[in-house]
Amino acid sequence: MNVIEVHNLCHKYNGRTIYEDLSFTVPEGSICGLLGKNGQGKTTLVNILMGFLKPTGGKCLVLGEDSHELPPAVRNRIGLLHEGHLAYEFMTIGQTERFFRGCYPDWKPAIFYDLVNKMGLSSQHKVGNMSCGQRSQVVLGVIMAQNPDLLILDDYSMGLDAGYRRLFLDVLHDFAGQGGKTIFVTSHIVQDLEKLVDTMIFIDQGKILQTGLSDFMSSFHKFSFRNGDVVNFGNDTVLSGWEQRGDHITVYSFASQTEVADHLGSLGVKFKDLQQKTMSLEDGFIGLMGKY
Repeated sequence: MNVIEVHNLCHKYNGRTIYEDLSFTVPEGSICGLLGKNGQGKTTLVNILMGFLKPTGGKCLVLGEDSHELPPAVRNRIGLLHEGHLAYEFMTIGQTERFFRGCYPDWKPAIFYDLVNKMGLSSQHKVGNMSCGQRSQVVLGVIMAQNPDLLILDDYSMGLDAGYRRLFLDVLHDFAGQGGKTIFVTSHIVQDLEKLVDTMIFIDQGKILQTGLSDFMSSFHKFSFRNGDVVNFGNDTVLSGWEQRGDHITVYSFASQTEVADHLGSLGVKFKDLQQKTMSLEDGFIGLMGKY
């Protein structure tokens, strides 16, 4: 079963095309990361999936229902964390729990307090008097206590330090381990996604590449070599991306080392010490999408 289905999605904003004929699926039980540079429409896509924004064309299904006609029973199965970690700052921790408890029939107060109590704060502590990380922990408690079937996280890492980001990852791993739960997540902290996702969607100028994490990490490669000249590969069909620092050049490709060597030779590029290097997901993201 697919929890999310996007069919031929098109969207324009102020005359600019954001998506054109975009299609993908997110299977039940998967942890799918949506990756793209700033301005590629990741938050826009989340808004369309939640029915907050109407696309120019195409159709989106969430839990089997049209995203713009989601009945309340289906919305109760979706946990949404929008960028910014918005919370009712005038409420206390206890008031926050009691308020949201009445909104969700499958509310789990023990889950909320298990997360919030890690901060060592009284239930009378006001949300407005908390740090950004502490507020995000309250919001995470609210979302996890809903016991959703689909968790949508839009740039959950905004403003969080390493400790809080690690807490989020621990909680999300536990959530996914329950079985039958699906996570759809965007983040600018790509190294966090490497520890979390099993499938990824790269989005760039309305085009996508959907792939498994392990497949991408084994098929996309990082190579380095030395060359004293300034190089510019432009829009090369074999090399997806490249970087140069002094005489050290790094290139990225789906091709093998032998194929890359032959290609460099065909371009007349002189190279020494061509080697395949260990690649992180962040390296791969930059190599595939570019820095800018």
